[in-house]
Amino acid sequence: MNSPATCKLAIVAALEREIAPLIKPWTRILREYAGRKFTFFEQGEGEGEGEMVAVAGGIGLESARRAAEAVIALYHPTRICSVGFAGALHNEMQVGDIFSPAVVIDARDGSRTQLGAGEGTLVTFMAVVGARQKANLAQAYGARAVDMEAAAVATAARSHGITFGVTKVISDELHFEMPGMARFISSEGQFNTAAFALFAVPRPWLWKPVATLARNSRKAAQALSVHLERLGCHLTKPVIATTASAAPTAAANSLRSGGRQ
Repeated sequence: MNSPATCKLAIVAALEREIAPLIKPWTRILREYAGRKFTFFEQGEGEGEGEMVAVAGGIGLESARRAAEAVIALYHPTRICSVGFAGALHNEMQVGDIFSPAVVIDARDGSRTQLGAGEGTLVTFMAVVGARQKANLAQAYGARAVDMEAAAVATAARSHGITFGVTKVISDELHFEMPGMARFISSEGQFNTAAFALFAVPRPWLWKPVATLARNSRKAAQALSVHLERLGCHLTKPVIATTASAAPTAAANSLRSGGRQ
């Protein structure tokens, strides 16, 4: 595709490494929207019903919103899908498992996006969560996994009348303790890998979890990319998303009002 007017499916990830195996043969295009530059990955001409474009917009709700608005404005997709890594909130969820939820909950206000397919609940939270906070989120929302972007992509899709889907892959299991990564995420949603590596080198207690996370991330990215490649045509089929405000549980209220672990 050479700066296409339309595409079938837009994929919004947080980081390029989440979808690296999928987009490796795709064309990298730098385009600007609303004063910001975005790198898009275009699948190529002649792909028929599987025609896709991807963007890695950065970590977090605001980064996901900006990326979703940009890809919608520049590519006019018929469907937009939030993809990428998610943390398990249930013991049965293992690294590399593909998760397509039926419900996405925005932890900021408890609002829900109900999908026409899928199973289980994904909660979008505002920060990187550790093992104890995962347990709190599981209790508060009855969710099977947590991410930081899907609810924002859902909002963008709804505001433009575009069908919406979610495909996540588990990159860290329920009891895995994330190794203090939040401070290395910029205001633009980018993770400073070099700074984090320098931080970890003199702290031997971080070496094992960092190595585990890196290994799990590679496994998760490969599983996600294989899944997306196989189901590219399927993902262009309409899925209707509706939203309703949900009365938050007492545990959810506690979580948002300072009861975070």
